[in-house]
Amino acid sequence: MTSHSEKIIILDFGSQTTQLIARRIREQKVYSEIHPYTLPLDELKAMHPTGIILSGGPASVYDEDAPISDPQIFEMGVPVLGICYGAQLMMVQNGGRVEKAEKREFGKADLVIDYTAGLFAGMETGPSHYQVWMSHGDRIEELASGFSVTATSNHSPYAALRHEQKPFVAVQFHPEVAHTLIGNDVLRNFIFGICGCKPEWTMHSFIDATVKEIQEKVGEEKVICALSGGVDSSVVAALIHKAIGDQLTCIYVNNGLMRTGESESILNFFNQKTSLQLIDVNAESFFLEKLQGIADPEEKRKRIGFGFIEIFEKEAKKLGDVKFLAQGTLYPDVIESVVFRGKAPIKSHHNVGGLPERMHLDLIEPLRELFKDEVRELGLELGLPEQAIYRQPFPGPGLGIRIMGEVTGERLHILRQADVIVLEEIRDAGWYRKVWQSFAVLLPIQTVGVMGDGRTYEHVIALRCVDSIDAMTADWSRLPYDILGRISNRIINEVRGVNRVVYDISSKPPSTIEWE
Repeated sequence: MTSHSEKIIILDFGSQTTQLIARRIREQKVYSEIHPYTLPLDELKAMHPTGIILSGGPASVYDEDAPISDPQIFEMGVPVLGICYGAQLMMVQNGGRVEKAEKREFGKADLVIDYTAGLFAGMETGPSHYQVWMSHGDRIEELASGFSVTATSNHSPYAALRHEQKPFVAVQFHPEVAHTLIGNDVLRNFIFGICGCKPEWTMHSFIDATVKEIQEKVGEEKVICALSGGVDSSVVAALIHKAIGDQLTCIYVNNGLMRTGESESILNFFNQKTSLQLIDVNAESFFLEKLQGIADPEEKRKRIGFGFIEIFEKEAKKLGDVKFLAQGTLYPDVIESVVFRGKAPIKSHHNVGGLPERMHLDLIEPLRELFKDEVRELGLELGLPEQAIYRQPFPGPGLGIRIMGEVTGERLHILRQADVIVLEEIRDAGWYRKVWQSFAVLLPIQTVGVMGDGRTYEHVIALRCVDSIDAMTADWSRLPYDILGRISNRIINEVRGVNRVVYDISSKPPSTIEWE
């Protein structure tokens, strides 16, 4: 990872909101990284953290197998903030006592502040109540030596604490969630007031540091990158091209499963606005042949994935001696692939389906420190068109998994026309950036209809529109009826072969966002 002079290290004890802590700190233009609580002390010291945060977590500190970080952390002379479980661990490791609470606290609580410095600088004491979010079944019953109370709530006599001589602070509530109305103030007071950080981590500084790092790593060697037309690969290409120019070659494989105009804007941008070396491979017939007669979703995914590798490998070999492969791995992928809490990874991430192993190339992953919204910010800073940067997520297998059953040229044509209408109407109504994804799905059934006094027996289009933050969970979008009505009317009137449109009102879980 790129070196940063100031950084806040977050040790993760299994909280569902640990990523939020990192995001909140980065929003203040201070760099932060998440690591498992098992991070060895010497590795932590080698990072030279400006501050350390102990996250929340589902365990109890008195459990036999409770997740415990190295208590020597408190000997490093670095400011430490404990949040929820992290606060309780701080107490226990410094000689305090934590027990099961008689009354658990879950949800909103009123915080009364007793000490208006440190974490609560700029706030008021006394009768003023501040809304915070609690989520704990244990509570601190006895303070460790040297600590004093800075805030209380109805069920937490020790809702916030500070050490009177050392830079250790703790809160029983979650400052990272939106329901804690003073959360950003608390985190700002920690990173700027207690840790003494400066707001210097910007996309501009990230570009400067990463360009230098890429140049040092690559030297005079060649780099290849698979350009999909998506946000991540486009930003990777633009960033590496800025660093090494014509040492980078991008390969765009047109699998014939993209939406109308989906990749053209990106390809036009790179062709017209940059001197990027771009190989454009039209493989539509190759993929249609691979998918002929295949209806099983997993088999379709595999054939599309392996077909891509086959073509990419073939094109890469033509370039001769290439040493590096660029990938758009993002920070959530990195976090999910790490073994936390002694468990297996949430999921393994291989952005190009096993490509690095097969091709014996060294990886360059310049986005592996960034969250999705930061990648978008980076793309705009690099001059990529806003239309491409704020493009809704699109699956790797493309329309191949939005056509239920066999993929044919005719069915692709029907779906593309319907999809264009969906996106046009969503954009015109001002909803494109409000929703996570909006798209059409072609169903493998036909229904009876009436057109021009005649009976029809034609295809059904399902409309899928969801709200989400990270695609881990999603809820169906409550689109106004008039938008749904316009989409349905246009598809039935303008797309030959469709006589019915339905709206998918299922959430994830139990359903998935995509249909296959």
